[in-house]
Amino acid sequence: MELTSAADDLFVNVDLHTVVDLPAARETVLGFFEVVQKEFPAMASFYYRDSGEFVLEGDRDSGSYPWLEIHKNRLSLGCFNPTDVEEACRQHRWIMERARYYLGLSGLDLECLDVVFGFNLDFRGNRDAIIAQALLDGSPLSALTSEPGVRPLECEPSLVVALDESCSLQARVSVETRSSSYQVRTGQYENEPITIYLTVRRYPGSQGTVCAEDSLVQQCQECEDLARRVVIPQVIQPIAAAIAAAR
Repeated sequence: MELTSAADDLFVNVDLHTVVDLPAARETVLGFFEVVQKEFPAMASFYYRDSGEFVLEGDRDSGSYPWLEIHKNRLSLGCFNPTDVEEACRQHRWIMERARYYLGLSGLDLECLDVVFGFNLDFRGNRDAIIAQALLDGSPLSALTSEPGVRPLECEPSLVVALDESCSLQARVSVETRSSSYQVRTGQYENEPITIYLTVRRYPGSQGTVCAEDSLVQQCQECEDLARRVVIPQVIQPIAAAIAAAR
């Protein structure tokens, strides 16, 4: 299955966490964003949040857009509903290569690098009950959810595994339901999605320094492989089936 058709929405994000604060000088930020906008003209909206982030992004109303944010200690990139996952990863690498020169990024400064594939599944109802049914049914924990009168209030499983011997490359699969006890109690559910996150994180480990651009390519490949072999068939499709049965 194509990743772009596995869920109602797909996003491909990158978070590069730094040890040293990123530059916030007007000339530096604008110079960097101007280079990015020239290469990706769709990123036409620039603004500054009161919380301190500089943002450059495409048209959110279009349903498919790229975005870029500079935080104090984090450079964040994203593509929401990209038409092609590999193209989104290439765009992220292009931006990170320029960030090395415009923002002074260095492998020595890397705290960790995250590549995130996120999948949204729309459902209005008890989203925690959907996750319990899809992922816990038949497991020892289902003995609790199958008790008479029981209604799941919080079911957001998360699992982290090491992908190498040094544990410097890790993968996390996690679920966010956005439900609340108020919604379950009243039956007034908001129109929010269930989000399944697949994150591959790189720590410098014993290497000391990491080439962020090269690691990004490897992490994107790991994400795509795990998504196709594990996350889509074993997590997303069972949740989608439970949603279909509940409608």
